[in-house]
Amino acid sequence: MARIKVIPYQEATGPLKDIYDQLIAKRGKLSNVLSIQSLKPSSILTHINLYMDIMFTKSELSRAEREMMAVVVSVANQCEYCQIHHAEAVKHYWKNEEKVTQLKKDFTQANLTNKELALCTYAKAITLNPGKAADTDVTIPLKNNGLSDAAILDASLVVAYFNFVNRMVLSLGVNLEEDAGGYKY
Repeated sequence: MARIKVIPYQEATGPLKDIYDQLIAKRGKLSNVLSIQSLKPSSILTHINLYMDIMFTKSELSRAEREMMAVVVSVANQCEYCQIHHAEAVKHYWKNEEKVTQLKKDFTQANLTNKELALCTYAKAITLNPGKAADTDVTIPLKNNGLSDAAILDASLVVAYFNFVNRMVLSLGVNLEEDAGGYKY
């Protein structure tokens, strides 16, 4: 149960109702991670714009790779909400439930490409030990796997974004929706 007041769709009025309606039209449904911000509707717009920019814009990283990193960050942070949502997205792209299950359990055993393994290792390392990245060039394995500086920036944005969201979900007690699937990917 959420630890703060959430204005449900049925009670939303004015700008909040408009935002909820836009989200449902674009994404197929309203997620709890966005409705938790209902007391500050402008933050929902900022949040969704950031999410769309990081996860959906053109990048050398595929959508599947970005969703895969989201899962790794969420596993490292023990954020079940985001693990479930983004594992569903990875499954949509990979079409392999066993591989997704292994990604969540131990990505080093998930039969990943070298590039995918480097991205997951990077995601976990800067999630669990961000201070060590100041002393060690954690981008070297990414560069060794052919990632450009732009792709490394995109990877860093994915990791930073999911650390932000995981902390919001965990601290505010965001509950998983009854039906976590069904979003437009």
